[in-house]
Amino acid sequence: MTIRIAMWSGPRNISTAMMRSFENRPDCTVVDEPFYAAYLAETGLDHPMRDEVLASQPQGWEAVVAGLDGLPGPVVYEKHMTHHMRPGFGLDWTTGRANAFLIRDPAQVLASYVVKRGEVTLDDIGVVRQAELFAREADRLGHAPPVVRGADVLADPAGTLGALCAALGIGFDPAMLSWPAGRRDSDGVWAPAWYDAVERSTGFGPPQDRGEPVLPDDLRRIADAARPYYEALAGYRLTIAPPPGELPRSG
Repeated sequence: MTIRIAMWSGPRNISTAMMRSFENRPDCTVVDEPFYAAYLAETGLDHPMRDEVLASQPQGWEAVVAGLDGLPGPVVYEKHMTHHMRPGFGLDWTTGRANAFLIRDPAQVLASYVVKRGEVTLDDIGVVRQAELFAREADRLGHAPPVVRGADVLADPAGTLGALCAALGIGFDPAMLSWPAGRRDSDGVWAPAWYDAVERSTGFGPPQDRGEPVLPDDLRRIADAARPYYEALAGYRLTIAPPPGELPRSG
């Protein structure tokens, strides 16, 4: 039986590092943002390397799902961007996945996003869509699906990934904590535009979020609009039980 994991994230989180982590498991195949071309074709948006992305993947959501469903392996890890799931794209296929949600404070996301792409909207950072997908999955399951905060992974990779693996129904593998530097054949064709930092990495670095960033007014309005959705998701995030005799970790 293949365990298929759909990890739903917004941009400028640690989503690619998480993909590296799972790919370093000997039992796992990873897929990098399979709906990216379908999203660009549907929206007509101009992203870095747009033509290359469109040529590299199916542009219809049904064809994307058919390709995902055909991937073999004990574990398949699908890295998804929530904003790629447009309203017209079907979602019934997600019931065959263990769905999880990777979150980051929207102000931190925006401060990082504008370094790579100068224009940004609330839709671009995917927080609202992430909350919608979470609510849909929670309603289906009858309980909250796993939510992981990127800062928690960076602060305690073994503990947080261990809790995530347990919630997904797979064993934790210490191989998830480090990986060789460099590009992967599994990386999307867009890697040269976005993955420079992760290509230099060999593991999870120190926590990135150091205080509230100073944002211009237009980005602050977006962050403020996104914050209620982020806070609602953060209320369900996985926490690590402390050893006996220790106080719980705050965060």
